Amino acid sequence: MDSEVGPLRSVLLHRPGPELKRLTPRNNDQLLFDSVPWVGRAQEEHDAFAEVLRGRGVEVLLLSELLRTTLEDPRAHAAGVHAAVDSRRLGGDLADSLRSYLSGVPAYVLAEVLMAGMTFEELPAAEGASLVRRMNHPHDFAVDPLPNLLFTRDSSAWIADRVAISSLAMPARGRETALLDLVYAYHPRFLGTVRAYGAHSAPIEGGDILLLAPGVLAVGVGERTSAAGAEALARSAFADGIAHTVLAVPIAQNRATMHLDTVCTMVGADAVVMYPLARESLVAYTLRPDETAGKEVLRVDGPRPFLTAAAEAMGIDRLRVIDTGLDPVTAEREQWDDGNNTLAVSPGVVVGYERNVETNVRLEQAGIEVLRIAGSELGSGRGGPRCMSCPIVREPLG
Repeated sequence: MDSEVGPLRSVLLHRPGPELKRLTPRNNDQLLFDSVPWVGRAQEEHDAFAEVLRGRGVEVLLLSELLRTTLEDPRAHAAGVHAAVDSRRLGGDLADSLRSYLSGVPAYVLAEVLMAGMTFEELPAAEGASLVRRMNHPHDFAVDPLPNLLFTRDSSAWIADRVAISSLAMPARGRETALLDLVYAYHPRFLGTVRAYGAHSAPIEGGDILLLAPGVLAVGVGERTSAAGAEALARSAFADGIAHTVLAVPIAQNRATMHLDTVCTMVGADAVVMYPLARESLVAYTLRPDETAGKEVLRVDGPRPFLTAAAEAMGIDRLRVIDTGLDPVTAEREQWDDGNNTLAVSPGVVVGYERNVETNVRLEQAGIEVLRIAGSELGSGRGGPRCMSCPIVREPLG
């Protein structure tokens, strides 16, 4: 996969499940949601999203189904138990008891625990006293739920024929990587998959990675991806021969612009939809291997205006920019509601939230077909169609 907009053939989604029912007004901030979603409606909205993609000939893989199949492998099951149990949190005796219990449950039960978590009152009965059990409220989490699994973009990203496993910055999301690691290591569909960047490197998330053109990556550096993470990804991509240029793009470190794809996304081979305030302010540092000193040595240039650096790296005269909103207030509202976070199904065809009326009109005026989906509940975790999808296979651009 070498672009953001080549015809999409296979994508990984996660249908919201019991993990969203763990959200309460007491914990939703900690678990990175702005409100408590209506789970049934979120599932309906997600089902409609998946059907839009299937209607365009896209194979939709669901993470929960992949995980259950993966955990049928005894090696994956054992690794899943290890990922679920945190001895530092539970103490040795309680951790051993939970580990013993989970080792004997079927794959579908372990999959639910890994995704939806487990409260202290749901722990198996154990002999002997446990201060940890006594001092925690029954509804506290012994195994944290993962409501952000919905946003499959972040925990892994496919670049060329390799998968880059992320290193997620926020504690609420750290365990997501372990689940994707299991799927890519043990699911029959992915046997032989070659890894790129590894999960134990510096923080980087898939929402910050844009495949601007074959061999050209843009990486946002902000709240979720560090400069060290961007540099590590660049070194990995250069060493693997899957990129010749990486643009490191500083973005504001706040909730509204948590990833680069909340600021801009590709809607065509030479076109982006972009938050107007970012158009003039975004800059980029250009990273390339130093050919005179060897691939292991980086050359860092810039900063320069992002649009200029991107066009040059892509080998085009300029990037077409479609602004979100006709005025600053509308633009800010629609950026908050993920107006810039579109998923390209093919060049000039994107999926976007129906609520971003002005942005969708501007896209259509620019010749982009918009496949509108509802997102009143899906958007409560601050993420749009691109955030909710991890493309696995795209056809090359002609």
